[in-house]
Amino acid sequence: MKSHVLGVLVLILRVGTAAGQEGAAWNPPLLSWGERAEKTPALLLPFRNVRESGTETALARDRAETEQWESRPYLRDRGDGIHTSLLGTYVRKHELLLYLFYEYTRTSKAEYKPSDLGFGLDREFRAKKEEHEGLIFLSYGITDRLAVEFESAVYTAASQTRASADPSAMPQTFRESGLGDTEAQIRFRWFEETDTRPELISFFEVVFPLQQHKRLIGTQHWELSLGALLTKGFSWGTITLKGSGSYSTGEGKLELGDYGIEYVKRIGDQWRLVLALEGVQDELEAVAEIQWELSRRVTIKLNSGFGLTSKAPNFAPEIGVLFRF
Repeated sequence: MKSHVLGVLVLILRVGTAAGQEGAAWNPPLLSWGERAEKTPALLLPFRNVRESGTETALARDRAETEQWESRPYLRDRGDGIHTSLLGTYVRKHELLLYLFYEYTRTSKAEYKPSDLGFGLDREFRAKKEEHEGLIFLSYGITDRLAVEFESAVYTAASQTRASADPSAMPQTFRESGLGDTEAQIRFRWFEETDTRPELISFFEVVFPLQQHKRLIGTQHWELSLGALLTKGFSWGTITLKGSGSYSTGEGKLELGDYGIEYVKRIGDQWRLVLALEGVQDELEAVAEIQWELSRRVTIKLNSGFGLTSKAPNFAPEIGVLFRF
């Protein structure tokens, strides 16, 4: 079924590309989300007021950016940065992103085996699981094509409830806390988007086995992922398709990794809407996010995931602050 869904999504991209050509003359408002890092400062004459000169410099920059997005309207929603692993978030050359956030996850029918938690019985059960995580995310644009990422759940508190049919010696609620998943990525943009062609980005991810003595939190084995993203902007929004394969030294086999589709739309000068369908194997969820740009360097991100399959988390809200340097 996933292959049929992805086939339909690719068809949407092709049809939308043709429609996007007809709207190339559309004039979007100023885009602050995707401003370029390199700017040519205006000449400051010694007899002019510094505040007045600074204002004219900003106006000149705004005019230049407006002309840029008029010539490339398909970048209006996202700018010209490289897509990061965060929803609707992009990093430009020589730009550093710092994202501090909290996430709560509740899964009413989480799968577990008592043997995996140290209680012997090698049978699968399903019961409620909850997680609280405080996370940090960093991304840096090395060039216009290359970016790196680091993300860590610096503190995780998780609890797994024992199923009523579970006869093992597991306590009614099994709890652990400490360092959660910690991972790094490298992202490469093979070619940028044009009027007729989507952008292609590939990524390689490593999840580090930093919690080999924990059972419920963190990662116990090396996990490797390789994937790609296709992105195309239209007058009605920007679409990104994602797919990947993953390998774990614990399982010792190659599996389907993260996959999904993302929709991004700017709403005025300070707001951006992101809608997504995201999945990992047979866990699929819908995500809605709103981004509020307080300034050019600070953005508030609010989102929540809602499970669409029985194994996916039922409810996963997130709140965070994104800084740009």
